[in-house]
Amino acid sequence: MQKFISQQNLGHLLDKLIADGKRVVAPRMEAGTPLYGPFADSAGIVLGQLPRRSAKETFFPVCEDIMSYGKEGQQVTLTDVNPARFPETVLVGVRPCDAAAVPVLDAVFSWDYQDEFFLERRQKTTIVGLACTQADDACFCTAVGLSPADPKGSDLFLTPVEGGGYACETFTEKGETLVNSHKELFGEPSGAPALPLAEPQTEKFDLKKVKAWLDDHFEDPAWDSIAVRCVGCGACAFLCPACHCFDIVDEGTEKAGKRRKSWDACGFWKFTHHASGHNPRDLQPKRYRNRIMHKFKYYDDKFGQTLCTGCGRCIRFCPVGIDIAAIVSEISKK
Repeated sequence: MQKFISQQNLGHLLDKLIADGKRVVAPRMEAGTPLYGPFADSAGIVLGQLPRRSAKETFFPVCEDIMSYGKEGQQVTLTDVNPARFPETVLVGVRPCDAAAVPVLDAVFSWDYQDEFFLERRQKTTIVGLACTQADDACFCTAVGLSPADPKGSDLFLTPVEGGGYACETFTEKGETLVNSHKELFGEPSGAPALPLAEPQTEKFDLKKVKAWLDDHFEDPAWDSIAVRCVGCGACAFLCPACHCFDIVDEGTEKAGKRRKSWDACGFWKFTHHASGHNPRDLQPKRYRNRIMHKFKYYDDKFGQTLCTGCGRCIRFCPVGIDIAAIVSEISKK
């Protein structure tokens, strides 16, 4: 289904969704930084910039309680968090690099274990994607086979057009339901040409060649030079729309506490630290090797796709200037 929505009517749509009790999440400015977050009204929406953090925390929060416990005498009480309480959500203004990561996460959280926390939020969320008209030096979605107008992962996709407003196209039943429930705000396609799309400059990777090299070079001296600057801060994993490692810990006292799920990162020294004291990834090059291997080999081995959407956040905000696109490009030339 193809439609048109004006900028003004997009605001009206968001306000109506909020009035109807939906949780609307969209890019907004917080202390000068664009971030995805819930809105009370459409006034503060910011669609012109890629948010600092990805949209994955809409489905996979940085930290959440999954159970609580209490003990009185010899009686222990366990109380599960009920995912059914998660609200219906509309996630708006999602860049193609963020939306494309959602099906990547779907595969992980519904593979050998059905993660009801992720899947309940996923089932209740409608994703409204937005084509990119700007890219910076860190963007490389085209290098991993995506594009600034790729609707992958979106239920409804918006493309800015000349003269203002957006061309709309639905790709799922969720997208059609959203449009059909607010028909008065959508018009027929205007025929206006789309605004020029962003043009990331990184040359497309030969991902098959990259994987072939990784298949045969688990032990290679190149890893020492590739990872020499990595300080293991984990920023790359936390900002990545597709990284999904987490840890589960019990926090509290003998009398009461909570079991919590929190993001983790393979760049951390303790990530693979065994109770015995042994650590199979005791040095940073081994940990950075795992990051590259996971994204361009292990995930492909298991799910047949790459665990990177080229958003560029790990390049843009790496404190020591590590450029994963340059590393993968170099590997593809070996």
